[in-house]
Amino acid sequence: MIDKKCKVCRRAGEKLFLKGERCFTPKCAMNTRAYPPGKLDSEKKHKSSTSEYGFQMKEKQKIKNIYGVSEKQFLSYVKGSEKVAALSKIHPTLAIYIGLETRLDNVVFRMGLSKSRPLARQIVSHGHILVNGKKLNIASHKVRIGDVISIREGSKVSKLFTDLQTKLKDSVVPAWMSFDLDKLEAKVNSLPKEIEAGFDFAKVLEFYNR
Repeated sequence: MIDKKCKVCRRAGEKLFLKGERCFTPKCAMNTRAYPPGKLDSEKKHKSSTSEYGFQMKEKQKIKNIYGVSEKQFLSYVKGSEKVAALSKIHPTLAIYIGLETRLDNVVFRMGLSKSRPLARQIVSHGHILVNGKKLNIASHKVRIGDVISIREGSKVSKLFTDLQTKLKDSVVPAWMSFDLDKLEAKVNSLPKEIEAGFDFAKVLEFYNR
């Protein structure tokens, strides 16, 4: 039976890495069933034309599913982007990206403490993470420049963090963060300055402004 998260990737037509390590193995559904759910294997080569609205919708759904936010949450990032853009003198598309990237669950994922954002969300909600020395269990919490994110001392014995220093030895964090391998903590030094390749936030804005 195909997992719901695998169906999300198949519907998007690309790997969204929602299942962590499994996504890098031959068992990944995108390796065995790289066609939309609901289609027969004999139909998988047939491609119907997609409208511009369809492309906008697909990109919106893809990004929303990658970050694991609800439609209401995603819309709030989009609506708030123009205000943030005006204050920060950046493009609204970058403002949306910054809003999503600076979520606490995403930062935990970017630190390498989990192989997927869903697991990172679980780690945060279970109270394993500290921000500036204080426990925070709100996945959507927005980190700020200067914030230090670390693992709660009592949580370091959890199987979730077994042999982390070895696992993270060759890991790379985004340019806007720094990571102390000895202390297993990250610091937010700046905000993202450019959007990661593979995201088309212009289509997202077009979708909501149509």
